[in-house]
Amino acid sequence: MDDNYSCNILDKCPKCGGRVIKDVERGEVICLDCGYVLEDHIIDRGPEWRAFDYEQRLRRERTGNPVSPIKFNKGLVTEIDWRFKDSSGKYLSLEKRPQISRLRKLNKITSLSQSSEKNFLIAFAEIERMAANLGLPKQAVNEAAMLYRKAASKKLIKGRSIESMAAACIYAACRTHKVPRSLDEISEISRADKREIGRSYRLLAKEILLKIPPSKAIDFVPRLVNTLGLSQEVRMLAVKIIEEARRLRLTSGRMPKGLAAAAVYLAAILYDQKRTQREVALAAGVTEVTVRNRFKELVEKLNFYVYV
Repeated sequence: MDDNYSCNILDKCPKCGGRVIKDVERGEVICLDCGYVLEDHIIDRGPEWRAFDYEQRLRRERTGNPVSPIKFNKGLVTEIDWRFKDSSGKYLSLEKRPQISRLRKLNKITSLSQSSEKNFLIAFAEIERMAANLGLPKQAVNEAAMLYRKAASKKLIKGRSIESMAAACIYAACRTHKVPRSLDEISEISRADKREIGRSYRLLAKEILLKIPPSKAIDFVPRLVNTLGLSQEVRMLAVKIIEEARRLRLTSGRMPKGLAAAAVYLAAILYDQKRTQREVALAAGVTEVTVRNRFKELVEKLNFYVYV
């Protein structure tokens, strides 16, 4: 394909049904088969300059990184690079390097002049550490950082440890974005006690979150299936089992993780990919008794004939 064309196939041509692509050079959306122009005069939102290497791109850029809530200053701060280079990319002389080193140290000190900024620096470092251990997506990390900022603005942090509030924000962000992470998992890697995290979370839910969706058993199924090394057929059947159990009102008052573990255990048996109750319980973070009880309920109420 010609270099002037982007490689993204957008849609089908309304005239001939052929392939439609975007012509970046001409600012048009055209059909490759019949040449029909679907759209023209498209605005190019890219830069008007070109760069052939990384240093040239840095010199020609007139904007910085996007605003990030996980940074204590949201990324809006002057930074002095660790490399001893000027704006043109040339290395500084040996006489100027000590001066740049002193300016770099002074910049770090002055950028943390307020106690709130120091608080954010510690809290966001803790959020990033826990997020890395839990394997959280970026959107959940940013959500946790924004929740912590809201808690700080409402003065909810006073009298509570930074670690407990950071862990509570992580837990709230996971529930908001339907990321299956339990309070037990978060407390295991947190530097705060589980009870303290729970108190901080309840305060967040009362003052900031107000309405937060409850955890669902279906959200825990994909991660549980991957951990146990089961097939996608087992995952889809486990989801159907949970949906049927919800229709029969078997999910009320049941722990989502325990119900998900029992559904996966049942689906694995039906697809002849058996795992022991101990394996499923360890992967889900529940007890074997919980898996066994929920499994018996599903088999009896859903009329499954299973030989364990």
